[in-house]
Amino acid sequence: MSGAAAGTQRPRTAWRLADVLDVVHETAGAATLVLDVPDWPGHRAGQHVDVRLTADDGYQAQRSYSIASAPEEARLALTVERLDDGEVSPYLVDDVHSGDQIELRGPIGGWFTWEAAQGGPLLLIAGGSGLVPLMAMLRHRRLAGSDAAARLLLSVRSADDVLYAGELDAVGAEAGVTVARTFTRRPPEGWTGPARRVDRAMLEEVGWPPAARPRTFVCGPTGFVESVANELVAIGHEPDRIRTERFGATGG
Repeated sequence: MSGAAAGTQRPRTAWRLADVLDVVHETAGAATLVLDVPDWPGHRAGQHVDVRLTADDGYQAQRSYSIASAPEEARLALTVERLDDGEVSPYLVDDVHSGDQIELRGPIGGWFTWEAAQGGPLLLIAGGSGLVPLMAMLRHRRLAGSDAAARLLLSVRSADDVLYAGELDAVGAEAGVTVARTFTRRPPEGWTGPARRVDRAMLEEVGWPPAARPRTFVCGPTGFVESVANELVAIGHEPDRIRTERFGATGG
């Protein structure tokens, strides 16, 4: 792929070759690709990119992945969860190594984004790998020096499925940030917190009251997102303060 002409910048819809600097295996089924992207135009926390793979016979497949890194970070990071019947994610998680190149375009999306200047409070609710764009927001909050109060509720099947586990502990210790988890299948030994799917009672206990008018972001599988959004509205949160992003269970 040829570079942009001097003094110009390629549009965000243009495909770029990104150099893979590192691959960090977050869990047994998910990895973060740390990328150097020439001519990267910058992004906002919550945006995503398209990644395209091309086979030797010319067949192409592309999928969208949320950006995990904050806008302030020098390198772009994508966290990908492997879907065993997927066309793209197994290759990105299992076969990509430092020194490889991948093709991407973006950033894409403007609805599901947060900037520190918008303030808070923030209510972030993630199902599984739906944590990725919300983590970009929390990283942005820290690096931008924001004091916006934030609460994160993460729903996962087991402790083995928690992305960024060590970093989440550090985030939860930051002033103004609360991190809560619920485990839907196998809670850790000795766990005394919630061990069920996110429900109305959990949202009322962990989340902000509707009167606080939090900026709310919900990301995860379609059923999870729809259920959480409906419960938030039912307990009095304003629909126009709730932003959602969802993904299906297949095709990755």
